[in-house]
Amino acid sequence: MHQAKTQLSRLVEALESGAEDEITIARNGKPVARLVRIEERRDARRRIGVARGAFTLPEQTSELEHEIEGLFSADADRSR
Repeated sequence: MHQAKTQLSRLVEALESGAEDEITIARNGKPVARLVRIEERRDARRRIGVARGAFTLPEQTSELEHEIEGLFSADADRSR
């Protein structure tokens, strides 16, 4: 554990460079932790607007939908 603490930067560099795939850290000879490189997943990033235009609303709307829309519109009664 002490060696890992004093050489953490060097251990991380070994992971970044690909020299090591994983590093096991032990305390009193017993494994307690594992350092591994995190691979960036490009497809996991959020892309805002990715579904724009993919969905359409039905032509017919219910009375409740009109009421809800009115609550959020600019001309809604502000005294509520």
